[in-house]
Amino acid sequence: MTRVFSGVKPTGHLTLGNYLGAMRQWAGVDQHRADALFCIVDLHALTVEHDPARVRRLSRQAATLLLASELDPELCTVFVQSHVDEHARLSYLLECVATDGEMRRMIQYKEKAARERGRGGSVRLSLLTYPVLMAADILAYGTDEVPVGDDQAQHVELARDLAVRFNQRYGHTFVVPRATLPPVSARVMNLQEPTSKMGKSDDSGPGIVYLLDEPEVVRKKVMRAVTDSGTEVVYDRESRPGVANLLEILAACSGGDPERLCDGYASYGALKKDVAQAVVEALRPVQARHRELCADPAYVEGVLRDGAEKARGMARPTVDAAYRAIGLLPPVSEPESGPAAGAGSGAAPGAAR
Repeated sequence: MTRVFSGVKPTGHLTLGNYLGAMRQWAGVDQHRADALFCIVDLHALTVEHDPARVRRLSRQAATLLLASELDPELCTVFVQSHVDEHARLSYLLECVATDGEMRRMIQYKEKAARERGRGGSVRLSLLTYPVLMAADILAYGTDEVPVGDDQAQHVELARDLAVRFNQRYGHTFVVPRATLPPVSARVMNLQEPTSKMGKSDDSGPGIVYLLDEPEVVRKKVMRAVTDSGTEVVYDRESRPGVANLLEILAACSGGDPERLCDGYASYGALKKDVAQAVVEALRPVQARHRELCADPAYVEGVLRDGAEKARGMARPTVDAAYRAIGLLPPVSEPESGPAAGAGSGAAPGAAR
């Protein structure tokens, strides 16, 4: 069976972009067709300045929202990255295979490093090397497919390169994964800055619809969305990015085609009204299930505990094999206790033979 791995980073509240671009596909398709693992990648949240209590809170919230989006623990594996040591173990080995140049060419590193420096802060080494940790996340499980937005495709390419390089140097150890992109709304854009992704870590709150926003908040944000010059509703990503974003959101929520949907609107206002209602209805069942799960925290904790145990059992054989392949000695087993231990050796401990 095809194995799928993907994850969410607890650096902010999950957004409409996370749901339409990833989570809904995971629940509706991936967990039914594949051996699927979905991970809260909390170690990645440590690459920038952060509040420890907030990371823990957002990690729990992300896990709850993944389950609220209809991920079923009976069909897939849901767990927290830091609960499975194999991620960190493998990351170091892959750092010994990756190059400095590869890390510095990563687009997200350039963007995030520039943002940190612009704020007067220092850039953590982990920000440079986190794509290797992401590769470890993927390769530890023998992953075949990684469903990602187009902005993350470069990281999957790095995982592919590292897998091939490791296999060539040290013997076949890793499955070489491939990225898969959802057909619609692979990248939902910010409502106030329609040329920028709707990112959960952004500061532009008015342009971001969060999964737990109340219906009236959703409507207000959509009705205030930036459109474009002119009044005609046409689908053109290049010259009309604001309207195109609204049409793609509507298409993702309603199952239509953005190029055809534009024919039904004579004004931006009517389009925004329908988009707002479609988003409210799409989020309604997620929010209702989230409230139920928040009232039963023991259930969520049990899912994460069982998920980590299952993930650990899946990753350990591959990571152990990588340790052997690269040249590391296997751990020395503990000697058996009792009079039979060492019997018949005929020599004192440490004696020369």
